[in-house]
Amino acid sequence: MSVVRVLGSRAAGKTTYLTALSGYSKKQGNFTFTPVNDEAKKLASWSENILEQGGRLTPTNTEKGLGEMPSYLFLIEGKRGFKKYRVDLSVRDYSGEIFEKMAQNGTIDTKTESHIKSCLYKDITGCLIMLTAWEKSEDNKYKKALDYFTRIMERRNRSQDLRLALVMGKCERGEIWPGRIEPKTDLFDLYLPLTKQLLETRIPGKNLQFFAVSAFGVLGPNDPRPNRIDEIGKEGTHAVLRDPELWKPYNLLEPIIWAGKL
Repeated sequence: MSVVRVLGSRAAGKTTYLTALSGYSKKQGNFTFTPVNDEAKKLASWSENILEQGGRLTPTNTEKGLGEMPSYLFLIEGKRGFKKYRVDLSVRDYSGEIFEKMAQNGTIDTKTESHIKSCLYKDITGCLIMLTAWEKSEDNKYKKALDYFTRIMERRNRSQDLRLALVMGKCERGEIWPGRIEPKTDLFDLYLPLTKQLLETRIPGKNLQFFAVSAFGVLGPNDPRPNRIDEIGKEGTHAVLRDPELWKPYNLLEPIIWAGKL
């Protein structure tokens, strides 16, 4: 059994990613994605409306305090070749505030630091760090945030054994879809070189990997348009499947399996 935590920048698509994992599990049948706590069960129930009926997923309410953000617990079970795997996935959805705070100069509040430390307990196998922006203007912010995070890793003696999976989310976007196959060189090295360089100097190569994922995917091999539409409503922007019948997410499980050392 492995335990994996998920962090992410603002609007990285963490909630959508989890919803997609839940829905794809039901569709494919080659792995099971079981909600454990009430928050996770609520999130999983949304997947049917979102994925089968083209419903809407509202972003996490940024007005809530950090302590009010939902915490999701899932169990992922499946088989790779002849080997079975089991992963406990724990996600605290901070709607990106944690990244904003880590990127700021000076000290951060006690609650945020407590959450960071909870990702570094000895029983944690790995962490997914989900990012969304590829513009070079964001590179310095990501670098600052991960500089803070990796320094805490060092102080808690986790820099040599905790796996970090750097994940570029929403890779269905046309600008970065071609870079999904080799994300280390075609996405991170090209667009976020400062962030990539920092991590490669702090984390042993065996414990650092770069991924690209898409909860929505594209319409097909001959139609690379994103299979999503962003609609703006009273409660903010909603991501909607353009065509639920053609839904095929990209690379959802691989970061979790790798971070879990499976």
